[in-house]
Amino acid sequence: MFKRIMIVCIGNICRSPTAEHLLRVALAPSDIVVSSAGLSALKNKPIEATARAVLEEHGNVLTEHSGSQLTAASINEADLILVMEQQHIGGVLSLAPEARGKVFLLGKWQDNREIKDPYRQGKPAFEHAYALIDVAVNAWAQRIKR
Repeated sequence: MFKRIMIVCIGNICRSPTAEHLLRVALAPSDIVVSSAGLSALKNKPIEATARAVLEEHGNVLTEHSGSQLTAASINEADLILVMEQQHIGGVLSLAPEARGKVFLLGKWQDNREIKDPYRQGKPAFEHAYALIDVAVNAWAQRIKR
């Protein structure tokens, strides 16, 4: 049983906070703690405005978000770490090699699909990322809830 799930991207202001919110909602009600962090986080920054707008357009009410840096300690505390791109696995393992075996692509159940960064690419890129994140989160939630 997972108690702590960490979702990781680069800046922790677009993809990972979106996935964090959607997974938290998908797993409710549960005692599972879902958090997010970035490999090169824009620390203390809010979720990017377009990412927030896309979440809200899909009926989500986002609580405050503040970008946070991924650390070896946060990796070790997590039972499951979900990343957006294959290269992020290497980034996580470079901080905590012992995490091998608990780091997976968010898109694992969609043939290991990567979810590319929409940052500074316009609203269509954010809509596309949201759609991929939503499908991937629901696939994980179904497996976690079992």
